Amino acid sequence: MTFNFEQEILLENERVLLRPLLESDIQHLLPFAIQEPEIWTYSLVNAGSENGMVEYISQAILGRVQKKEYPFIIFDKNTKSYAGSTRFYDMRLESGCLQLGFTWYGKKYQGSGLNKHCKFLMLDLAFNSLNITRVELRADADNKRSIQAMKSLGCTVEGILRSNGLRPDGTRRDSIVLSILKSEWENGLKDALINKLTY
Repeated sequence: MTFNFEQEILLENERVLLRPLLESDIQHLLPFAIQEPEIWTYSLVNAGSENGMVEYISQAILGRVQKKEYPFIIFDKNTKSYAGSTRFYDMRLESGCLQLGFTWYGKKYQGSGLNKHCKFLMLDLAFNSLNITRVELRADADNKRSIQAMKSLGCTVEGILRSNGLRPDGTRRDSIVLSILKSEWENGLKDALINKLTY
């Protein structure tokens, strides 16, 4: 299928707004890089500095230009502030598959319920509008918080990719792979996630 990477996709409900990430969003995300660099402890990309965040945003936007990724910035309507970023990547639309990840939030937004709203909007777009069959999510196998968050969405654990990436500190990581299928989304997972959304 075709997908217009240049179009402005807005995903929104009463709690959150996701809009395309822009170069100018450095003003909204830089405070996290300076004040909370530990956010990227388990990430494959370290945005925990001014240069790191500039590069992070630049590479995310380049991924969209190259028609491989679609990055969003996250706006929390409850606090009326920007909370973090997330994206679709490894978008293999011809085979009905993509990955959802590069997701991070400032500390005060973690555990607030915001992530479920973001994931619901993104999964609904993937399965209903993009005709995706399989959405994959990954995390450092040691990142218990992230893994629990993905399981709470209804993701199925598929397995561990051993030593498949580098952490920012140079050590190698194992990655856990989880997924949701369109058939699962349509047969209960969507409704179950709706029931978990808090406002």
